[in-house]
Amino acid sequence: MVQQKIMNEPTSILVVDDEEGIRNYLKTLLKLKGYDVNTVASGNEAIEYFTTNPPPGLVLLDILMPDIDGLETLKRLRKAEKELPIIMLSCIGETRTIVEAMRSGATDYLNKPFEEAELEIAILKALDRKKLVEENKLLRAQNEQLTEGYRFVASNPKMLRIKDLIAQIANTDVTVFIQGESGVGKEIVAREIHQGSPRRDKPFVKVNCAALPSELLESELFGYERGAFTGAFRLKQGKFELANFGTLFLDEIGDMAPALQAKLLHVLQDNEYSRLGGKKNVMVDVRILAATNHNLEEAMKEGGFREDLYYRLNVVNISIPPLRERKEEIPLLCDHFLRKHNRKYNSDMAAINPKVLECIVQYDWPGNIRELENVVKRLVILGKEELIIDELTTKMETRRKAEKALPQNQFSESVSDDSSGLSLKHMSKNLTSTAEKEVILKALKQTQWNRKQAAMMLNVSYKTLLNKIRKLDIK
Repeated sequence: MVQQKIMNEPTSILVVDDEEGIRNYLKTLLKLKGYDVNTVASGNEAIEYFTTNPPPGLVLLDILMPDIDGLETLKRLRKAEKELPIIMLSCIGETRTIVEAMRSGATDYLNKPFEEAELEIAILKALDRKKLVEENKLLRAQNEQLTEGYRFVASNPKMLRIKDLIAQIANTDVTVFIQGESGVGKEIVAREIHQGSPRRDKPFVKVNCAALPSELLESELFGYERGAFTGAFRLKQGKFELANFGTLFLDEIGDMAPALQAKLLHVLQDNEYSRLGGKKNVMVDVRILAATNHNLEEAMKEGGFREDLYYRLNVVNISIPPLRERKEEIPLLCDHFLRKHNRKYNSDMAAINPKVLECIVQYDWPGNIRELENVVKRLVILGKEELIIDELTTKMETRRKAEKALPQNQFSESVSDDSSGLSLKHMSKNLTSTAEKEVILKALKQTQWNRKQAAMMLNVSYKTLLNKIRKLDIK
C-alpha cells in the first residue's frame, strides 16, 4: 500500500459523518497515515467548524445525514472555500446522485464500503490537484510581480531593431532563439515577447538548464508520476504542464545534456511527452523561447548540441549586444533600476549623482545589465557614492594594468583601436589557441590566479573563463 509522506505540518482532514463508528474508524486509519484528523457528526456542525477554525486541507463528507444532507452541506462549503478538496462518501450508488455531487463541486465520490487503498488513492489525488492549483496561482502571482520589475530599455540602434523585431514576432507562436553574453538581458527580451503575445495572461515559466543536473532537470521539465522513483510520493507536474497555453523560457539551453535534447526535440515536434514513470502522453500547447551565452554552432561541430534541435529552436534569432556596446542606454537603465529599488527598499533617492553616473558610464560592465543593477541596488541601500566610485575606478585601473602586461604584439591586431577594454571573445576569432592560452595565463598571473578578477579583466563571464581554462588545460 502507498504510504503517505509525513511532512513537518501534516495535512488536516475533516471527517463529516453521522455514524460514530465510521468517524472513529476513519480517524484511526488516517492518523496512522500521518494526517491530522478532526470529526463532526452533521452538516450543521461542519458549517460551524468552518466559522471557528482554519479550513482543513481536505473534507470527507457523507451524503446521508439527518439534519442537512451532504449535498446541501457541500454547496454551502463550496461557496466559502472554492478550491477545498471535498470527497463525498455514500452507500447510494445512483448515477443521478453522483452527477449532482460532482456538479455541486465535489472533488471525488466513493461508494461505501470502500477499500483502504481506494480511500488513500482518492485523498492523494485530491491533494495533488489542490497543490497544482496553488502552484499555478503562485506562479501567476510571481510572473505579475516579476514583470513589473522588468523594462525593455532601447535607445541604441541595435536595440531599437530588436524592439521592432519583437513587435513583429510577439503575436505569432514562432520559436525564438536569444543569444548574448551573461547578464545582457535575455530574460527581459523573453518577457517582452511574452507580454506582447496573446499568451500574456497565461504563465511565463523560466527554467535554467544550467542550474540542475540532467536527471533533476528532466523531472523539472517533464514531471513524474507517483511511485516513479524513491521519494516520488505524489504526482508532480513538470514545467511544460505549468506553462501550458503560456510561454516556456529555456535559459542556458546550451548546457542541456544530449539525452534531454532528444526529448525536448520530440516535444517541439509533437507537442506531447510522458512524465517520468508514466505511460500516458501529456499534450501541451506551449510557446518555446530559448537562450544561451554559448556558441551553439561550435557546440554542434563538437557534438555537444543536436543540429536538428538547433534548427528547431533557431526559427527567429535575436542577438543582444553587450552593455559596453550601447553605453548611451546606461543612464536610462540607471533611472529604471533606481525607481525599481526605491520602491522595493522604501528609499527616496531622487537621482544618481552626476559624478557617480559619469564613472558608471565609463566602466565596461563585463557582467552587463545584471552587474549594473547590482551596483544601483547597493547605491540605493547603502547610499555610499564614493564607495561605488572607488570600486569602479579600481576595477578599471586593474584592467588597464593587465592590458599593459599582456603580449600586445600577438593580439593588438585582434582588438580594435576603439575597444573600451579587452574582449576575449573578439580575440578568439583570430588568435591561435596557443596565443589565447598565453593571454589567459597572463591575466591569471596578474590577478594572483583570482579567476573572478581575471574574467573581469578579460571582459568575459566567470563561467566562460572556467570553460576556457578547462578546454586549454591551463594549470
